[in-house]
Amino acid sequence: MKNFLVNINMKKNFFLEKILIVYLIMSFTALAKQNNYLEQGIKLFNKSEFEKSRIFFEKDIVFNPRSENSYLYLAKIFNKEEKDEETENNLNNVLLLNPSNEEALYLLTLLKIKQSDYKEAKELITKFEIVCSTFCSKKKEIEKKMEGLTPENAKNND
Repeated sequence: MKNFLVNINMKKNFFLEKILIVYLIMSFTALAKQNNYLEQGIKLFNKSEFEKSRIFFEKDIVFNPRSENSYLYLAKIFNKEEKDEETENNLNNVLLLNPSNEEALYLLTLLKIKQSDYKEAKELITKFEIVCSTFCSKKKEIEKKMEGLTPENAKNND
């Protein structure tokens, strides 16, 4: 009988521990949303405080891994710092979450043109033309930059 009571108490404790863990996780998530790291990051970004804003965008991604906007702003920060690999990684994350994100397509196209990646830039321009609705005015800018990038002087990615 004693073992039976001990077993019941252990099950109750285990159940209470599970409830406590779920409560803590939910509280932590709610706290993160209250802090609104994305909005704080955007405010700092608009003030050109890129290093500080980057921290807020990274925090937002920790609590919301599908934060398309945080990845986009990180890409913009890394682009300003001329960190092409990080820029490309974050733009690819945006496009993974939302393949129709015009700004990410536009920025990635510019990056590929900068890297003389003619084939990839051409493919991105085609995608951009299909989805553009608010960034369509940027199409001429892309085409003008693309003129200087011909297959003869572009990277061979075959």
